This record gives sequence, structure tokens and C-alpha cells, in this order.
Amino acid sequence: MEYQDIAIGLDVGTTKIVAMVGRKNEYNKIEILGIGRSKSVGVHRGVVNNITQTIEAIREAISEAEHSSGLKIKEVIVGIAGQHIRSLQHNDYITRLDFENVISQKDIQKLIDQVHKLVMLPGEEIIHVLPQEYKVDSQTEILEPIGMYGSRLEANFHVVVGQISSIRNIGRCVKAAGLNLSGMTLEPLASAEAVLSTEEREAGVALVDIGGGTTDLAIFKDNIIRHTAVIPFGGNVITENIKTDCLIIERKAELLKIKFGSAWPGENKETEIVCIPGLRGRDPKEISLKHLSKIIHTRVCEILEQVNVEIENYGNEEQKKRLIAGLVMTGGGSQLNHIRPLTEYITGMDVRIGYSNEHIAGGENGLISHPEYATSIGLVIKGLDDKKKYTTDMGQQHRDVENSELISTKFYKNRRFNYEEDHKKNKKNKTKSKSFLEIWADKFRQILNDTE
Repeated sequence: MEYQDIAIGLDVGTTKIVAMVGRKNEYNKIEILGIGRSKSVGVHRGVVNNITQTIEAIREAISEAEHSSGLKIKEVIVGIAGQHIRSLQHNDYITRLDFENVISQKDIQKLIDQVHKLVMLPGEEIIHVLPQEYKVDSQTEILEPIGMYGSRLEANFHVVVGQISSIRNIGRCVKAAGLNLSGMTLEPLASAEAVLSTEEREAGVALVDIGGGTTDLAIFKDNIIRHTAVIPFGGNVITENIKTDCLIIERKAELLKIKFGSAWPGENKETEIVCIPGLRGRDPKEISLKHLSKIIHTRVCEILEQVNVEIENYGNEEQKKRLIAGLVMTGGGSQLNHIRPLTEYITGMDVRIGYSNEHIAGGENGLISHPEYATSIGLVIKGLDDKKKYTTDMGQQHRDVENSELISTKFYKNRRFNYEEDHKKNKKNKTKSKSFLEIWADKFRQILNDTE
């Protein structure tokens, strides 16, 4: 099997680190070749706070994925999230002096570069600039301006901002674990790749990924990302509350939440009791399921109310921005009993739980399509799409400069496996304009290189 035919997604979460190896079959479905999982003990609310522990956890997950897939893992695409991520809307424009010529990718890149010069708060960096709609002179709501005539090119942008130090720390952990970093993707965008359909993105949908440390939100409308947010609360907040209120250890609090917990207290009777073993030499502890559900209900309501605020900030009340497809929930937290009706009650929207069945090849283990693996599967999909696009682009360059020494067999081979080295080799060569995602990936690599 050729290494370039597969992709490895690395989800560095607050409660778990997952390494997933996958490839696309002849039916364009994802075949999972291997999966590794380890407990995450060096990450808090999506941010690395212990480099050594995170490195060891990554190595453990990678080792398990190598064993189950029979492949040596060399490079990974990593998800990035955490409470340091924020987003904003920005409008900008450029005036074209050569308006007699049609708008090209060069003009769009000039406009994007201008947005990257926005002044952020100290320690922050623009990590993603997503064009939404363009305006050429007086013509509005243009999705693709290339090839049009006009003297003024204007666009609305969704700008994602993050802490430079947090991004560097993730990259440092990956490199210290002996891996190459092929790219980074916002985790809510990766989860969206795994669980949302094209119809939902077009109609308007809010994706809510309830993880261990954070809840990620991504809103799509007309197949365009409209809003993203990271809420600094997740399943760990619920577990911590159960631990404190019931006076039990964290491991048993997590088990109580998963096996007996409910987000709707009315489903439990006062007489329903669960008995858990006491600590060494101590009597068992009896816990009311009614009381347990009230604890969970309170915390879940807080998370969902924050989600509702973000959806309102997006402008869901406006007829034009209405999210017709409602809300899709994924992540481990979406598996709480009765969380779906509670979410419908709080948001007033149709809700479904997001599984990755649509993208997974038939016959795969059903656990893989579980919502808690949505981000990992999305990263694999993103990694495979990037490689396919890269191969297509390189094929085009090969046809354009067929006799050039730059496209020797050795060059192609090295480029597939070492993006940073390739970037240095081609720094002086003129190539065609890069896509928005390639610009973003280059910016990440530049930030991560500063850590060495």
C-alpha cells in the first residue's frame, strides 16, 4: 500500500487523544485501517498545559494505531480547538488599477493578504481567513468573482484568531513525538466534514460538538461557513460537578454520568437509587438518580444556553439567515440520555445526533462511526482531500513544465513526505496562486517553525 494513499488524523482532545488511519476505497468511502486511543492528561479545555504528558499520550495513541494498521506512521493532520480560539467578521476591499483585465486569483490573494495585516490583541495571530461573499463594483452576493470585470473588489470574511503560544505547543508535541505535521484544521470544521450533508450546509445548519473540555460550534448557510465559536465548557464540567456534589472520585463520577445520567430530571423517580462501592474499607454509597439528573441538567443547560447565544449572534432570527436544517449534535457529550429533547426545548430547533455512517465504508466497526470519533474521521477526510488536491495540482504543474528539472522523480517523492523541505526548495520558483487552505497551512507551518 502506498503511503500517499492514506491519511492519519490526530485528535488531541481534553479527555482522549485519538490517532486514526484511513483511506478511500473505490466507492469514495473511508476505510479505517487502524485506530489508536490514549487518555489525555496534559490538555485542559483544548489547550496543552503539560508538554511531556501530551507527548507521551500522542506516542501511545500512535503506537496503538501503528499496531492495528500494520503501518509506520510518519505524518499526521492535527485538529486545533481550545478556549483560545475566537472568530470575527470583517469586510475589506481593494481597488484594481488594471480594471480592463478580468479579476484573477492574484487579486483575491491580494485582498486576503490585506486582511491578514489586521492588528490583533497581543499574543494573537490570524490563523484562518475564509471569504464568504464578494462584491464587484455595485454587484453583490457573488460567490466566485474570478473572470469578472470590475475596478473594486470587496468581500466579507470570517476570520479565525488564536493564541500563537497554544498553536506552537501543539506543533511542538507532535514533532517531539517523532511525527511530521502535514497540516492543521479547526476541529469544528473537521467534525462538520464527518457528519454534515451537503443539503444541510446549503439549507443552514448549526453543528455542536460537545467534547470533554470544550463545546465547538460551526454554522453553515448556502454551503459557506458563517460563524464559529468555542465554548469553554464540555463533559468534564458535568463530571466535576457530579464528583463534588456526590463526594465520589472522578472515575466513578464519569461512569455514573455515562451509565445512569440523564439531561432530563423528569425521567427519574425519587425512589430510583444506584449503589456504588465505597473506597477501601468504607461502606457503599447510595446516590439518587433524580439528584444525579438534576446535576447533569443544570450543567447541560448552561452549555446549551451559550450555544443559543452564539446562534442568536449569528442572526438566526433573520429570515435570510434562518437555519432550516436545525442543529446537529456530535461529540461524546451528545450521547447523554435525553439531551436531544432538552436541546430542542432550549433552542427551538430541530435536532439530530450526528454519526459518520455516510462516509464510512460498509462492514466497518459500528463504534468507529460513534459521535466521539467525528473529529478524527473528519481529519482523515480532510487529509485525504488535501493529498488528492495536491496530487492534482502537481500533475498540472508537471504538464506545464514537463521538461523542467524541478519535477524529477526524486522531487515528487520528497515532496509527498516533507512539506517544509519542499517549501524551501521552491521558495524562489514561481508557481500558480495558492488556495485559501494552502495559505492557512503555510501560515501554520511558519508559526511552528519558529518554535525550533
